[in-house]
Amino acid sequence: MGSTQLPAPGLEGMQADRQIVGDEPSTEMVQLLGPDGKLGADPVFSDYAKRLEPEQLRGFYADMAKIRRFDQEATALQRQGELALWVPLTGQEAAQIGSGRATQPQDYIFPTYREHGVALTRNVDLAELLRQFRGITNGGWDPNENNFHLYTLVLAAQTLHAVGYAMGIQRDQKAAQDQGGSKDAGKAAVVAYFGDGASSEGDVHESMVFASSYKAPVVFFCQNNHYAISVPSSVQTRVPLANRAKGYGFPGIRVDGNDVIAVHAVTEWALEHAREGNGPVLIEAYTYRVGAHTTADDPTKYRLKEEETSWRDKDPLERLETYLRAEGLADDDFFAKVKADGDELASYIRRTTLELKAPEIRASFENVYAEAHPLVAEELAWFEEYSAGFEGDEEEEAN
Repeated sequence: MGSTQLPAPGLEGMQADRQIVGDEPSTEMVQLLGPDGKLGADPVFSDYAKRLEPEQLRGFYADMAKIRRFDQEATALQRQGELALWVPLTGQEAAQIGSGRATQPQDYIFPTYREHGVALTRNVDLAELLRQFRGITNGGWDPNENNFHLYTLVLAAQTLHAVGYAMGIQRDQKAAQDQGGSKDAGKAAVVAYFGDGASSEGDVHESMVFASSYKAPVVFFCQNNHYAISVPSSVQTRVPLANRAKGYGFPGIRVDGNDVIAVHAVTEWALEHAREGNGPVLIEAYTYRVGAHTTADDPTKYRLKEEETSWRDKDPLERLETYLRAEGLADDDFFAKVKADGDELASYIRRTTLELKAPEIRASFENVYAEAHPLVAEELAWFEEYSAGFEGDEEEEAN
């Protein structure tokens, strides 16, 4: 398969190069920063990487280290009974921080339930994420404040929501132009995050059909972490997931999901493409879930230790640290401060989580229907009677 340089966003007749899905399935991917910490070149995306200032690169590392520390603390809280469940992200920091930092404030994000790093880039209070996993709220934060939607626990449902929102953006912008506004005013795009397991859901197929048909400004960002709980991605698909975009008529890009620089470059390109009215893009971030699917999972039951070890050698933080040190962009003081900041965040998360109190149970029943319902009232009465049976036990424990 020959190589053709990828045109700039906005050009019609996009052809495939070695990273963009073409006539034949391709397993090659965009990579700029290798596992050895050395920065390579790419005929298309190096130009995007050159835009990055040293401060941004240091920021990428600080973000990845901070969210990994947060992940460790949240896991510990769950193990200590303070959270009902936790969904770890360790190993996927570069995919999340790189893509999240490529978005602009006007863009809207539809996450699944593992996008803690993306939440960080959108300035969501990370303690708010834990309210849902502590079981005291159905959401936990105001999605309008940061254009970061509530976590979606129903697999792939958010991809439909994302495309609908993107189509709404289209119509709002057209209406504004019809009223004499600038065609460049308020340009925004949507990013829909999902995993390799969710890619097998019908919702994803329907979303891509609509997105392509209406050229909706949405970037489908698939974090291929190799396992849909216990099912390997090799069972989910016989070709790279990025290849699926070709069937819908829009670009698909496979990127090294442990390379934060490449992820940022690819996502920046895709968002520009979408904002300019050229339709959707599918990004497959090829990464790895180092830990369990959730804290209720045991990955040793379905994967080998050797596999995990090989992926730990591709650690996204270590490769960026190697590059920053080699280029003289960061020193021991910087990394010491990053660690201290992470520990401070962990302390805040623990303190805040332990202070979170469950709402009055009556409020949960009152929010089922807008008006009083006899069946709900009956269930509340039963629950209160049931709960009253434990009051003596609680008094004994207190004494």
